[in-house]
Amino acid sequence: MARLGVNVDHVATLRQARRGEDPSPILAALTAEQAGCDGIVCHLREDRRHIQDRDLAAFKEILRTPLNLEMAIDPEIVRIACRLKPAQATLVPERRRELTTEGGLDLRRGRARFSRAICRLKDAGIRVSLFVDPDPSQVERAAELGVPMVELHTGRYAQARSRSHIAEALSGLEEAARLASGAGLRVAAGHGLDYRNVSRVVEIREIEEFNIGFSIVARAIEVGFHQAVREMARLVRGEP
Repeated sequence: MARLGVNVDHVATLRQARRGEDPSPILAALTAEQAGCDGIVCHLREDRRHIQDRDLAAFKEILRTPLNLEMAIDPEIVRIACRLKPAQATLVPERRRELTTEGGLDLRRGRARFSRAICRLKDAGIRVSLFVDPDPSQVERAAELGVPMVELHTGRYAQARSRSHIAEALSGLEEAARLASGAGLRVAAGHGLDYRNVSRVVEIREIEEFNIGFSIVARAIEVGFHQAVREMARLVRGEP
């Protein structure tokens, strides 16, 4: 049965619009736990556009489920992660002008930088995952870097509209997931997944974890955060 990680970044995005205290990503995380999620995900960006350092400290203190910290390989962020010691660090690409993460890491470049960051995080006792496009060459490079897990970027699938493009994107995800699993990597997936499109990705048996945020936050406006998480958890776990 697949696991659901709930990303609370966009709760913090709404809070930062007024630089106030509400809505609270901490309360959202606690509510997600109560609704039965398997972990909390957040991204500490270099520009601090949503999650703040104080949020991380609160997450570490109060969460009962694992914290998955998405992060760039910026030395300052690596230092923060090593001090915080989340259960997992997922390395992601980051550009200041992007609205959201637009693709996976390019592991063909900067191998030494990736290796240094991965070693530092591992030495701090943190499990490391790499966020990559469903590209066989990227999956192979992830395996060579010695991480235990990859997260496949599902944006191409989520944005596909025609049947042929959807089928092609799903096929790419299936191939990448099989390759990763065959190389001994655990496989997660995320980006752009919602209540309409996640079920077909759930059918890929090698994918054991789904990290989803924006669509849950959007759904919560209509039904509340607890119910939104419960609905997504049922989809991810294949429950009726």
